[in-house]
Amino acid sequence: MQIGIPAEILAGETRVAATPETVKKFVTLGYKLVVQKGAGVASSCIDKAYEEAGATIAATAAETYQDSDVVLKVAAPSAEEVSLIKQGAIVLAAFAPHQNENLEAYAARGLTCVAMELIPRITRAQSSDILSSQANLAGYKAVLLAANEYAGMFPMMMTAAGTIKPARAVILGVGVAGLQAIATAKRLGAVVEASDMRPAAKEQVESLGGKWLDVPMSDEEKAKALGTGGYAWVPSAEYVRDQAIIVDKAVSAASVVITTAQIPGRRAPVLVKAETVAKMKPGAVIIDMAVSSGGNVEGSKLDEIVVTENGVKIVGIGNIPALIATEASALYARNLINFLQPQHDKESQSLKLNRDDDMVKPTLIVDGGQVLYKKPN
Repeated sequence: MQIGIPAEILAGETRVAATPETVKKFVTLGYKLVVQKGAGVASSCIDKAYEEAGATIAATAAETYQDSDVVLKVAAPSAEEVSLIKQGAIVLAAFAPHQNENLEAYAARGLTCVAMELIPRITRAQSSDILSSQANLAGYKAVLLAANEYAGMFPMMMTAAGTIKPARAVILGVGVAGLQAIATAKRLGAVVEASDMRPAAKEQVESLGGKWLDVPMSDEEKAKALGTGGYAWVPSAEYVRDQAIIVDKAVSAASVVITTAQIPGRRAPVLVKAETVAKMKPGAVIIDMAVSSGGNVEGSKLDEIVVTENGVKIVGIGNIPALIATEASALYARNLINFLQPQHDKESQSLKLNRDDDMVKPTLIVDGGQVLYKKPN
C-alpha cells in the first residue's frame, strides 16, 4: 500500500505532513512512501533525509498522487488537487469542513476524507490531537510575535538611568494556546493576567504565575459552567456585562494582549471591542489568534498588521504554526502516525479504517463517495 506526501500549495503553508522520522516508521510497517520533491524543505526536512528513511522522491505532485492509496496533507486538497488524487484514496488533513467548498468534489472522486481537527477529546486520542499540538506551539510563538512588535521590554530592568517597568500581558482564552502563552510571557518577565469562561481554569492560570481575572458568578452559573466543561454553557446577561467590564479594564491597561478563543465550526467570539482598543496606550500590541475564523478583536484583519489611530498594533496572522514549521511539522506528523497505527492491519500490511472506532468515526467527513459532514447552520 502506498502513502503519498505532496508538497503543500496553500499560500503561506510551510509545514509538511510526514517527516523522515514518521516515514521510517511507516516503512517499517510495510508501506511504500512517496514524497514530492522539496515537500519538506521549509520544515527542515530535505529530500536526502526522506530517501535515507526509505521513501521515494517524486518529481511532481501528479506522480506523488497517482498511485497513492493514502495521502497525508496539512491543508485540505484544493479543487485543482482533487483531480490528481487516486480514485477512492484515503486523505488525512485539516479540512476545515465547516467552510470547505470542495466536499462534493471529494465525494465525486470517491475519496474517504479524515478531518484530523475533528479528533474527539478522549484520553486515547490525545496523541493524535492536531489542535492541541499546533495550538501549543502557536501560543508560544504568539508571545514571541508580540515581543517583536512591542517597542518596549517584557521584563522589569533596573539600570543606573532608572527602572524599566515590566510589560503587562493579558491572555483571553485559557485553552492549550492560552496556557502556553501565559507560561511564555511569564518566562520573558511580563506580569500576566488571564480570563476564561471556565472557572476551573483559574487554578491552571495561577499555577503558571498568572493572575486570574475573576468574573462574579452565581452558584447556578458555576454549576452550569462546571457541568459543561465551560464551553457549552450560556452565560446570563449580567455575567456578560460583568465580564465585559473586567476585560475592558484589564485590556485598556495592557502592553500586550493575546486572544485565543475559537469555537470549532463557528465564528470566533468578539472579546475586545473597538472602544476598548481606543483606550489602550500607544505602542501596545494585540495578537488575535482567532483572526482566521472571524477574529476576537474588532478591527483585526487576516494576515495584516493594523495600526489604530491611537497607535495600537493589531496583529492578525492566520497560520502561526507555519512560522515554526520544523517543530509544527514534527508534531503534526506524529499526530497522523499515532492515529493510523491502530488502523494498521498486520496481516495484509495495509490500512483498514475501523468506521465504528469512536476515535475514527467523528473524523469521517466524506466516505466512499458520500458526504457525511453536516455544516452547522
